[in-house]
Amino acid sequence: MTQTSPGRRGRPRGTSARQLELIALRLFTGQGFHETTVDQIAEAAGVSRRTFFRYFDAKSEVLWAEFDNEVTTIRAMLAETPEDLPVMVAVRQAVIAANHYRAEDVPELRMRMHLISTVPELAASATVHYDAWERAIAEFVGRRTGQPGDSLYPLAAGRATLAACRAAYERWSARADADLTHYLDAALRALAAGFGDTALTTEPDPGSGSESGGVSARSTRRPRRPSAR
Repeated sequence: MTQTSPGRRGRPRGTSARQLELIALRLFTGQGFHETTVDQIAEAAGVSRRTFFRYFDAKSEVLWAEFDNEVTTIRAMLAETPEDLPVMVAVRQAVIAANHYRAEDVPELRMRMHLISTVPELAASATVHYDAWERAIAEFVGRRTGQPGDSLYPLAAGRATLAACRAAYERWSARADADLTHYLDAALRALAAGFGDTALTTEPDPGSGSESGGVSARSTRRPRRPSAR
């Protein structure tokens, strides 16, 4: 019978990026982000430093595991969206579904968002994750509108959707008893008034603008007053 050395360190069964994220969150909250080392996170998880870096490129990446899972969920839900569902309705439903949290998980979510918004190193690491989130929306909008995902309308829709969701998160974080999905729903419904199917536009032709700043008078519309309904 083969015996395992009691001093051997490795990845315990069941160790995952999610578990490392939860351990790191606890340590960051208890002793501070800068005061916590990768070695401390790895030791608390019972894994080696090398194993930690198999999951994350840097300490600043460890709190993004759940966010990246959200992007995966949104992509999967949008891929199954019925063709007759309006674009921004589909986006709103997918985003809200991906952000349903159990009551016992809300404190963890609030702590993570607080750290990301207050620790400069964590905020600086957001770009690549936000880009992935925006691309998930932009590629869906592109498929539904017959445009490349990196063209103007899909990109604008993706980035505006993320901005609306970040605003919802910010306002939600200031209310201890608030329901995050209510804020997301309100923000995305307001956004849909500007990015609904009737507002579909193609990317401007660089040579079609007027001489006064390149804006065609035919494409300039007075903003509509939001409906009170």
